[in-house]
Parts: sequence; C-alpha cells; structure tokens
Amino acid sequence: MKFNTNIFKIESNNVLPSRGKILISEPFLNDDTFGRSVVLLVDHTAGGSMGLIMNKMLPLTLNQIIKEFRSIEEEILVYKGGPLSSDTLFFIHTLSEIPGALTISKGLYLNGNFDAIKDYVTEGNPIRGHIRFFLGYSGWEEDQLAREIKENTWLVGKGEILDLMNEKVNSLWKKSLGKLGSKYETWSRFPQIPSLN
Repeated sequence: MKFNTNIFKIESNNVLPSRGKILISEPFLNDDTFGRSVVLLVDHTAGGSMGLIMNKMLPLTLNQIIKEFRSIEEEILVYKGGPLSSDTLFFIHTLSEIPGALTISKGLYLNGNFDAIKDYVTEGNPIRGHIRFFLGYSGWEEDQLAREIKENTWLVGKGEILDLMNEKVNSLWKKSLGKLGSKYETWSRFPQIPSLN
C-alpha cells in the first residue's frame, strides 16, 4: 500500500523571497541535499536566485584544505552550500572591513578579499559567529524558486539573520520552522518519511 504524503503537505506562509531571507524546506522533502535544510538567500533577482545551505556540514575542515590554516588549533568547519560548483569556496561573514565583500543584509556579507580573511583567521581572531565557509552553492533559474514556493517545497523564513551564524546546525531547521508560528512548529515534529515511522 502506497502512503499518501499529500495529506501532510505544508501550506505556504505567503512570504516573498528576497536577499537576506531564509528558505526552510518543507518537512517531508525527501532529498539528500535539501531535505530539512535552511538556505540563506545571498542573492535574489528576476533572473534567478543563489543561496547557501546553513545546516549541512561536510566531513572535513578548512584546516585540512588551506595550508595557512593547518597550524590553527580551532577546527574551521566547512558546510555544503549546495550542489552547484561544489569545488568552489564561498564564505559569509560579519566583517564589514573586508574589501570587495557583497552586502547580504545589515551586518552580513558574502565573500570578498580572501587574503584579508586569511589574515583575520591567522591573527587569531574569532571565527565562530563571524565567518562561515561553504563548498558549493544552491541556485535557481528565473521563476524556478517562485514555482517551488508555490508548490510548497519551501517556506520563506523570518527572524534575525545574524542568529544564523550562531545557531546550532542540528536544531536550525526545527527552530526556523518554529519561528513561523505554532502551526509550523507542529510540522517540525513529524518524521521526514512518515511511512518509516
């Protein structure tokens, strides 16, 4: 007997996406990359959207990848930003002085001069809560994201964007869904694949 998951389909919260907002995957999205994910939109235009998955860690550290970071004691975590350009390093940060950085929202920036980031890290400055590194990104072509939101694949989140830098990865999806209200918080307690419960 095939299990009908449509009865569990979450309904859109009717918030429009924009740069600096987050996308929260619907509870039953059975996808290795995007299932139970929270994606920060770092760009959103009529031509398409770009985001970074905030809660999927990779089993490696930046200390292993970048020789200048090998002597740093603190493990510098790397996140899976998405399935596109998975060999390219992206980073978001709270450092307004980094040359060439693009503003995502007030106090949060994308990329910029990597030598300046390396100097910041090797000088012993705090990393957690200030810089997060990603391999790859998530992308949507023109109208693709709007379609997926209409199909209720994504909810558009609200809340303080800088909290994303400090939130624990394992609880980020559930907490983000809960911030949308009690109806959505209830959905966060359902198993991802109801037929396996």
